[in-house]
Amino acid sequence: MKLNKNNNKYSDVQLSILVLLRLAIGWHFLYEGISKLLTPNWSSASYLDSSRWILRGVFGWIISNPSVLKVVDFLNIWGLILIGLGLIFGVFSRVASISGILLLLLYYIAHPPFIGLGFDMPTEGRYLIVDNILIELFALAVLTLFPTSSIVGLKHLILMFINKKSKIRHTHTSDNELIEKSAKHPIDLSRREIIKSLVTLPAFGAFILAVMKKMGWESYERKHFNDNMDAVTGATVKSFNYSKMKDLKGTLPYSHIGDLKLSRVILGGNLVGGWAHARDLIYVDKLVKSYHTKEKIFETFFLAEKCGINSFLTNPVLCQIITEYWRRNIGNIQFISDCAYKGDVMTGIKMSIDSGAHSCYIQGGIADELVKQGNIELIARSLELIKQSGLPAGIGAHALETVKACVDQGLKPDYWMKTLHPIDYWSAKSEPEHDNIWCVNPEESIKYMENLEQPWIAFKILAAGAIHPNIGFQYAFKNGADFICVGMYDFQIVDDVNIALDALAASIQRNRPWII
Repeated sequence: MKLNKNNNKYSDVQLSILVLLRLAIGWHFLYEGISKLLTPNWSSASYLDSSRWILRGVFGWIISNPSVLKVVDFLNIWGLILIGLGLIFGVFSRVASISGILLLLLYYIAHPPFIGLGFDMPTEGRYLIVDNILIELFALAVLTLFPTSSIVGLKHLILMFINKKSKIRHTHTSDNELIEKSAKHPIDLSRREIIKSLVTLPAFGAFILAVMKKMGWESYERKHFNDNMDAVTGATVKSFNYSKMKDLKGTLPYSHIGDLKLSRVILGGNLVGGWAHARDLIYVDKLVKSYHTKEKIFETFFLAEKCGINSFLTNPVLCQIITEYWRRNIGNIQFISDCAYKGDVMTGIKMSIDSGAHSCYIQGGIADELVKQGNIELIARSLELIKQSGLPAGIGAHALETVKACVDQGLKPDYWMKTLHPIDYWSAKSEPEHDNIWCVNPEESIKYMENLEQPWIAFKILAAGAIHPNIGFQYAFKNGADFICVGMYDFQIVDDVNIALDALAASIQRNRPWII
């Protein structure tokens, strides 16, 4: 190969392409590491748990051991950052390249783009055996075999200064071999060589500028939401009649569960997460999921907060959405988790706590099933795990028998999540196979809950959209609920808050005292 005037084996074009490739991959690694570092309570748990290939057992063991998971997360974040810095600055770049190959190989093994093992069909970036991870892995292999840091980067500058100070002496330093090599090919400590060594610094400066602009933009987003948000966003049809912020009668009152301050109305997560109880309307689930894009979810959270709703109740699946909302400094809505993660309540609790949940409870369907199985001991252990973390711990239930069984066993949660709604709507039928009724004995539930000392968060108060809020809200508050959890679209929030304010005012006198 023809040597260029810089006495290296690459032509100017080859050197330029290799350096640009090094910078591009370094930028990608550094960005991934920084974004994870800045995300509160980021964890690789969900990524590892969804792996279905040969290391699934190992990944499962990591998830089940919180201390090990924290070490893995730490190594992942700082591995990405250090690899990115090494490639951009051109120091220890071969070590960085090899480390990057090993890290990408683990990513590839965790989620290979194979057909026939239950993985997704080909999508953007995933092309059967080949995906973007594998392509970047091979690109790092090229950089390992064809290094450039001794020509362009801080390593080149370091060698020049070592060469000048040592006067080409053969000393026993950690970089002895490189010094001997520089003795055979003396390096000219000229302005041109120094500039060439520092040519990657502008790339790092551009990265820092981009990150600062992004952070500034995300901070601006909060102001943008505040200045421009109304009771509905651009995705909603403008001819639709909806209430606006100017129509809000006031903000919601608050109470406490332990040290946790909660608005009397809690935003439910089924609509946001796409778990719509659609009865026989088969298109509704997809419609709800299509409507609730990430930005739409953020807008809904922010609007709810403006109206005084300070908490959101949902499944651990949405942890990353909530933490991103916090990280982007749009708002501070609190997160209550139902801990229903693939039927494994203990794992769901750990994931929720690690993701910054403000409270956790055993989801109603899970608690109902555990009571049917006679496994109340697992409910007790779940409560204890939540309380050990310092969070308010609750028990959920659809069936009143679940609450009774837990009380009989002496369990004392910090609050109860119990369904409550009248059953006089036309589609209420008692057939168990129908997804249309969630509180089969409301009068008995009301009577029993009167004697419990813990706060009561009532949910399914609208029977998944079968009951008008004018009826459901007042029914719940008047009959003993201290808080209500209700799913809302963005265009419903102002109206629902106004209805809740009226219902609270009408429910001052009730049989069950307010638990505060």
